[in-house]
Amino acid sequence: MARQRRGRALDGILVLDKPAGLSSNRALQAVKRLYGAAKAGHTGSLDPLATGVLPLCFGEATKFSQFLLDADKAYESTFVLGVATDTGDAEGQVLASRDASTLGEADVAAALEAFRGEIEQVPSMFSALKHQGQPLYKLARRGLEVERKARKVVIKQLELRAFRGGAQPEVDIYLECSKGTYVRSIAEELGELLACGAHVAKLRRTRAGAFTLADSVSMATLEALKANDRLADMDALLLPADTAVDDLPLVRLSASGGFYIRQGQPVLVPNAPCDGMVRVALETGEFLGVGEILDDGRVAPRRLIVTGR
Repeated sequence: MARQRRGRALDGILVLDKPAGLSSNRALQAVKRLYGAAKAGHTGSLDPLATGVLPLCFGEATKFSQFLLDADKAYESTFVLGVATDTGDAEGQVLASRDASTLGEADVAAALEAFRGEIEQVPSMFSALKHQGQPLYKLARRGLEVERKARKVVIKQLELRAFRGGAQPEVDIYLECSKGTYVRSIAEELGELLACGAHVAKLRRTRAGAFTLADSVSMATLEALKANDRLADMDALLLPADTAVDDLPLVRLSASGGFYIRQGQPVLVPNAPCDGMVRVALETGEFLGVGEILDDGRVAPRRLIVTGR
């Protein structure tokens, strides 16, 4: 017999504006306690230093968290040139410091060209990527280092938005990138190209998939609502589970088609896409889940919402 979860059975997505100083998991647990939720999960790690868009999935919406993990992201960041740290960000120990006052905005702009398009990155030892079940950052804090394979990522947009000169110049950048991109790695490699060292001083995620800062809610707002027992207002902040897969083509089923797909059976849908994943809903608009187009054109269920719990 399955163990009964404690807490409220909530379904939906909260887009948290994660504050600095909290890991993604600590932010998740704090929000889960505020809601008294039975089940919740986050959709990809943000460093404690980082702030911004962190979608949190509750209940049935956790079934679609992988789509947000795989989604493109956008960031605003400030790099400090002339100072290299062991973590690649401002929370690490300084490894080297030098006067970089001879560098100008044009030097940085030219060096950034190397990071546009498809590039390869070696994950930082201070990333949340796991090795034999252990996050790399835990191994790094014990003084251990393991071999990491380079991975291909795509930098779709990279803008130099501001340059503030001096002995240790500051650079503001904006980037849009594929999943698995490490901004700290870009800062470190930029420092190597400019022969001065560099690290991330500030990092703010402005978009994850379809979710932006405009959709986000601060921890302070949630805490204030909770303190005033405004649970209904908190629940109203949850977005529907299907917003996680808004970018997938929509396939509508008749009541009979919905019955069969809920039984785990593929169904034939006229005018459906030829291949790939699709969002599945009834003609009434009720979201059923996510399906996949089979070779014979039928839609097979892959992740379905459970109703009537």
